[in-house]
Amino acid sequence: MNNDLEIARKVKMKPIAEIAAKLGIAQDVLEPYGHYKAKLPLSLIDEEKVSQCNMILVSAISPTPAGEGKSTTSIGLTEGLNKIGKKATVVLREPSLGPVFGIKGGATGGGHSQVVPMEDINLHFTGDFSAIEKAHNLLSALIDNNIQSKTKSIGIDPRTVLWKRVMDMNDRSLRKIVVGLGGTGSGIPRETGFDITAASEVMAILCLSKDMADLKERLGNIFIGFKMDRTPVYARDLHAQGAMAALMKDAIKPNLVQTLEGNPAIIHGGPFANIAQGTNSVIATKLGMTLSDYVVTEAGFGADLGAEKFLDIKCQSAGIAPKAVVIVATVRALKYHGGAPLDDLKTENVDALKQGLENMDKHIENIQQFGIAPVVAINKFVSDSDAEHDAIKARCAELGVKCVISDVWGNGGDGAIELATEVVDAVENGNSTFTPMYDWASPVKDKIEAIAKKVYGASSVDYTSTAQRDLRRIAKLGLDHLPVCIAKTQKSLSDNPKLLGRPRDFEITVREIEIAAGAGFLVPITGDIMRMPGLPGVPSANHIDISDDGLISGLF
Repeated sequence: MNNDLEIARKVKMKPIAEIAAKLGIAQDVLEPYGHYKAKLPLSLIDEEKVSQCNMILVSAISPTPAGEGKSTTSIGLTEGLNKIGKKATVVLREPSLGPVFGIKGGATGGGHSQVVPMEDINLHFTGDFSAIEKAHNLLSALIDNNIQSKTKSIGIDPRTVLWKRVMDMNDRSLRKIVVGLGGTGSGIPRETGFDITAASEVMAILCLSKDMADLKERLGNIFIGFKMDRTPVYARDLHAQGAMAALMKDAIKPNLVQTLEGNPAIIHGGPFANIAQGTNSVIATKLGMTLSDYVVTEAGFGADLGAEKFLDIKCQSAGIAPKAVVIVATVRALKYHGGAPLDDLKTENVDALKQGLENMDKHIENIQQFGIAPVVAINKFVSDSDAEHDAIKARCAELGVKCVISDVWGNGGDGAIELATEVVDAVENGNSTFTPMYDWASPVKDKIEAIAKKVYGASSVDYTSTAQRDLRRIAKLGLDHLPVCIAKTQKSLSDNPKLLGRPRDFEITVREIEIAAGAGFLVPITGDIMRMPGLPGVPSANHIDISDDGLISGLF
C-alpha cells in the first residue's frame, strides 16, 4: 500500500495559473511562488459575494493523539462537492513544524485526499511562519532593548513583561529561560521563555485581521506588561507595529495550491486550537467565499475547542457563519473513549465503541446548541468493521442526525459523493440559525462559565487566586468586553486529559487568564496546558530524510 507521499507524487500537478483560472483569477493578479504555489491579493475579497457563499465547517469528536482526519475529510468533501457540480474550494490552516517533526505529522490530508505540493506545504511553504516568528521576536528584542536603554527607556518594569519569544519547533528546554546574562552590556537579567510559533499572538492577530491597516492596529494593541508607575505598556508605545507589519507584508496574503484532483485549495495561518483559536485566517476564508459557491473549512481538534472558537470568536469578529457543520467521527476514537487501549484500536470491539458514543453525542449537542445542523461523517479506516459502522449509524438515527461513511482516504472525491450530497441537502433544506454561545458584552466569568457548562458539560468553574488577580487586571484595563479563547486539553471534554468519553459533574479550574489584546480575546488557561510542546520519545523527525538528488522521504 502506498503511503501519503507516494500517492501525492504519482499525481501530475497542474500549473498554479490553471488552478487560479478555475476561480476566475487572472494570471497577472497571481504572485507565483514557483510552478505550483501562489499568493493571492486581498483586493479580490468581495463582501457581497462572501454573504452569498455557503460555508461548511468541519469539526470532530474528541480525538486520539494521531487526530481523526478533519483535514482529510475537508479536502475529500471539497472534491466530492466539485464532483456533484458545485464550485467548491477548501480553506485550511498551514502546518506547524512542531507536529510535522513531532507526533502528529503533517497537515495536508492523507491517502487520496490531499493538498499538494505536500512536501512544500508541510515544510517552509511560502515563509509565512518565518515572517510571523520574526515579527514576534522583533517585539521581544525591542522590549529588552528599551529596558536596557539609558536614554530612550519608557520605564518598563522587567518583572511584569509577559511577552516571550517564539520558534516553530517543539523544544521543551526553552519553556523557561533567563535572558540578559553576561554583564551590563548584555541586557537586564530576567526570566522569560519560548512559545511555539503557532501559539504566538502574532499568529492569532494575522488570522483575525481583515487587512493591513487592521493588522497594524492589532499589532500595536499587543499588551506587554507594566511600567514602573503601574501604567500598562502596549507594542504601540515602542512604535513596534510598523516594522512588525512590514515583516508580514507577504505573510498577510493567503496561499493558493491544489488538491490531488486539481481543485483549488487556499491555505493560510496556523494557530493551534487547544491554546489559540485553531482556524485559518479570516482573509483566506473570505477569499474562498468570494471565489466559490461552497467553501469547506476546518477548526482544530473537537467541537469543544476549534468549532467553539470558530463560532464564538472568528464568526463574530468577521460577520460570517457556516450553513452546516460536519462532525468527523472515527471507529478508533469512539473505541478509545469507550475504554479500549490505544494499542488495540484496530481490533473489532463494538461494546467499547457503544460505550464511547456518548462523546459523539456531546459534540452533536454542542453544534446543535449553536443552532446549526450537524452531519456526522464516519472517516473510514481499513481496520473498521461493518458492525462498528452500523452501531454509529444506529445511534445517529436515534438522535435524528444524518450520518454517512466518508471513504476519502481510499477513494478521494468518489468516496465523498454521499457526504457531499447530504451536506448540500443540509444547506439547502436545513433551517440553521447561528446563535453564539455568549454575548461578548457579558462579564468575563459569565463567558467562561457559558462555555464550561454548556459546551464542556462542567458543573462548576473554580478560579485560582492568580486567575482572580487577572480578572481584576482585565477590568482595570477595560478589556472585559473581549471574547474568551479557553486553553484546554484536546483529549477530554474536561480539563483533565484522563477523563475520556463524556465526563459529568466535573469542575473546570482556571489557573490564569492571559491578555491577547491585539488578537482581541482573553485566554483563560485550564489544566496543564503548555504553549511550547515537547517532542515524543521517537519523533517523526527520526524518519524524515532527503536523497542526494533532493527527494524527501518520511513525511506523512
